[in-house]
Formats: sequence, structure tokens, C-alpha cells
Amino acid sequence: MLHEFLNNVLHNMFKPLLLFFYAGFLVPLLGVKIEFPKAAYQALTIYLLLAIGWHGGEELASLEPEMYGQALGFMFVGFLTNLVIGIVAYQLLRAFTTLRKVDAATVAGYYGSDSAGTFVTCLGVLTAAQVAFAPYMPVMLAVMEIPGCLVALFLVSRMRNHGMDAQGNMPGEVGYRAHHKQQHLAHSELDETVDDVTVTARHNGHQAVHSQYGSGTATAVATRTTRKQGHHHGGGDDYRPGDSDPVMETYEEEEAHKAEERIAIQRVPPAEDPSLEHKPKSWLNRELLHEVFLNPGIFLLFAGIAIGFISRLQGEKVTSAGDALFNTLFQGCLCLFLLEMGISACSKLKDLRVAGWKFVAFGLLAPNLFAITGICVAHCYSLFLGQPFDLGTYVLFAVLCGAASYIAVPAVQRLAIPEASPTLPLAASLGLTFSYNVTLGIPLYMMIAESIMKLAPVYHAAA
Repeated sequence: MLHEFLNNVLHNMFKPLLLFFYAGFLVPLLGVKIEFPKAAYQALTIYLLLAIGWHGGEELASLEPEMYGQALGFMFVGFLTNLVIGIVAYQLLRAFTTLRKVDAATVAGYYGSDSAGTFVTCLGVLTAAQVAFAPYMPVMLAVMEIPGCLVALFLVSRMRNHGMDAQGNMPGEVGYRAHHKQQHLAHSELDETVDDVTVTARHNGHQAVHSQYGSGTATAVATRTTRKQGHHHGGGDDYRPGDSDPVMETYEEEEAHKAEERIAIQRVPPAEDPSLEHKPKSWLNRELLHEVFLNPGIFLLFAGIAIGFISRLQGEKVTSAGDALFNTLFQGCLCLFLLEMGISACSKLKDLRVAGWKFVAFGLLAPNLFAITGICVAHCYSLFLGQPFDLGTYVLFAVLCGAASYIAVPAVQRLAIPEASPTLPLAASLGLTFSYNVTLGIPLYMMIAESIMKLAPVYHAAA
């Protein structure tokens, strides 16, 4: 078995697809002055998603009626599997790394989703090796991209409702600063200002009154207060030097009243209305739902599937062997896509220096754990149906479970989770997991799937 695995690895590693990835990976390492045009990368992504969707739609239209139930059931199983993977990833990150909770939740969202680039690469490898797979797998790519977004949004929403500050720190984490603490400090500063006013007034005596009101006003205030003080002590208009200073008392009272008015205005500004501060925040709104379910990747994939499905029902098949645009050019465009992926993956590795070796280990070991889980889930579903799956179906499902997003979830993060680190999740998903999957992961998943198929074969239900 080990000999077979090594043969598969060597055979896979020297395919043109992977050689283009290695060439791109060397660009940052060697300091080569190559910058892949962003417009070209976007054009390649659009083309590949439409091509995969179109081909998948045509194959879906050719399915037997009973296969549609199997496809729908597998989509539901895949959605639940990635949902659980996202939750497990969060627990593993919290247990074995030192990431902040908000960063752990965001990274977990990446791993609870899938990777179009890894799926396309695996599709190219299987096609070149002539390994069969279920025609509805491109639809699985779109469905299994959604759970990770939901996991990240839900976890971060709970954190916000449990005291997360504006920088993404939770109570007990380094740098945490709660809103009520900040407000208390502001109030303390205001109170100190009032105390300073009173102390200054007492030290300055009558001079403070003169500077504040002018000499004429000070005399009038002193006269009125002296008379009141005299009546209060029963001495008429008499005022003795040992009594408290009536001018200072009047001045202090007026200054304290003004300070209290300033505090009343500053302590409760309209933007910090307590009735609004504790209002629960919705973790899904219209804008987020649009980004999760109608992001560009999912739209292009479903658009291609719909176009291929409808056109095939009308009797037209475009993605046949002789098609130049959606068949012959596919491998060449995929090679250029992997060249850019190699450049991006290598450039992201430098961001891992601040995360620690445990986070690096997670990025390399997690795809194996989740992909093997996917293979086992797919085999259990095959046993449940009594329908044997093709080897390519196992491998593609393993890739969908073991890969991490770097397109859909980053877009959701920029929109809804600005507190999280923008570099750490991409460093793990693209720099580590993608690189591992396209080099060692795919042949490893093929070997494990073949072993499970031999150890626990699935016989057709009719037999």
C-alpha cells in the first residue's frame, strides 16, 4: 500500500498542473519580478467556474430520474458534514492554539467551507487519470461552500453579545477593554475636572470671583450674600471675619452647578443611548444573506449549471470532446490559474510567523482529518443507499471536506467580521492547506478511498 501511495504521489507531483503550481511558488522565494494581473486572475476564475458548472449541468440533465434523489440526499449530507467540520475546527483551534476567539471562529469558517481552486485542481487530476466521478459533484461545490460562512457568523455574533470589544478581544484576553470601562474612565475624568474647579476657586478667593464676574458683579454678590449670612446668624447686617466666606460659597455653588450641567450633557450622548447599546445584534441580515448565498462564486457556478442543464434538455450538448472553448482550453486555463495560486500561496506563508507552530500544524493536519471524515461519511451514505460510488466521487467529496475557502468566506469576513485578522485565515487556507491538498493530499485521499472501498465493498441494492 505504501509503495502504491508513493507511486501515486510521484505520478501526481509531476503532472503539468502541479508543475505550474511549483513554478508560481518559486516566484516569491527567488524574488522574480512577476506580478500576475488581477484582471487575468478574475477572468480565469470566471471561466473555470462557468466551465465546471456548464459541464455539470449537462451531465445532470442526462441523469436517470432515480439519481436525482441520491444527488439531493448527498447535498444535504455534504451541507451537514461541513457544518460539523466548522464547529469541530473551532473547538480544535481553541484547545490547541493561542488564537483569539474571534480569529479562531473566522478560521473555522474557512475550514467549514470548501475551495473552488482545490476542487478544480482535483477535477483536472481525475480527468487526466480518467477516474470517473458523479456528475452532480459541481453542485456539491456550491452547496458545501455555505456552511462555513454560517458557522463563522453565528460564533462571532455570540461573542459580540457576550462582551467582545471593538478590537475583537473577549473578556480575559490581552488588550480587552469593555465599553462600560471606557465610559467609567471618561466619567472619572469629568469628576476630576469638577474637583479641580472647586479647589482652584478656594485657592484663588475673591480674585477668582473678580476674574469670573468682574469687580462690580463681585461686589453685588458679596453684598447680597453678606446680608443673607447676617440674617442667618441673627446678627442683622453684621459679618465677622471668623465666619465662612459667603462670596466663595456663592462662587463655588455656581461653578459646581455649571459643571453638573456639562456632565449631564456628556455622560449620555445620543450615540450611546443605553437602550440601544444592549440591543441584540442580528447575525444575519439582508446584506449578509446576499453575500452568503449569492456571492460571485456561487452565482457563476449555479449560472453555469442552469445553462448547461437547460441547453441539454433542449438537445444541445456543448462540452463534448470536440469543443474548443469549454473543453480543450480548460487544461491550459487551469495551468495559468495554478501558476497564480502558487504565487499567492507562497506570499501568504510569511504571515504565519506570528501564529506559532501549533497553528501551522493545524493547517497541515486538519485537511487530513476532515478529508478522511468526508470519505467515511460518503461511504456510509453509499452503504445506506445500497449504491456503490465511483472512486472520483469519494476523492472530490474528501477535497470538499478537507479544503478551506479563500474566496467566499474572505468576502463575508470583510463585510461582517472586521474585528478578525485578515491575514491569518488566508495564510492557513491558501499557504498551508491548499498547497498540501494539491501536492500530497489528493493522492493520499485516493489511496484511502480505494482501501475503504476494498475493505467494506458496497453492493448494488438490486443484487
